[in-house]
Amino acid sequence: MAGLTREEILRQLRERILAFATSRGSREGAEDVAQDVLMVLHEKYPHVTELTQLVPLSFKILRFKMLDHHRKTLRRGEYNQESVNDQPLKDPGDDPAMQAEQKERVTQLIAALQQLGERCQTLFRLKLEGHTFPEIMQILGEHSINTIYTWDSRCRKELLSVMGGQWETIPLEGKGLRSNRETVG
Repeated sequence: MAGLTREEILRQLRERILAFATSRGSREGAEDVAQDVLMVLHEKYPHVTELTQLVPLSFKILRFKMLDHHRKTLRRGEYNQESVNDQPLKDPGDDPAMQAEQKERVTQLIAALQQLGERCQTLFRLKLEGHTFPEIMQILGEHSINTIYTWDSRCRKELLSVMGGQWETIPLEGKGLRSNRETVG
């Protein structure tokens, strides 16, 4: 290798540096580290031209760069990160059929709530506004929270009865509406 210029030595040395760095990590990271080593050699050590000095110096710089890269990766928590490609895509929402069924259920629930008495409507409205039972007791002017609990239980039973006895699937037959299970053909 006698008679080679510094540029030729660095070109061959780059391949050895890259091979060593790749054996210790990813190809992309190894290329970055190898480029950093060559930049340090070019900027800080332009006076070193001998092969016997360049090889140990470059591998010493390489070890420091790899250690620095390891510390940064560890500090950032990149070792425990999962690939974005491995994550499932977020569902943008229900399909149109599910949205239509949900809208129909809400419409039926509102219609059922309107069939209840004024006390039940007021109680459900206050609960939907986020009030707690003690707050509802104060708003309605009651002296016992047990009265509010009793009203709540009775109103829920009445709502269930008005809705046909089921919370999940609301039977629509006989009310002038078509069933959720019925398909448009």
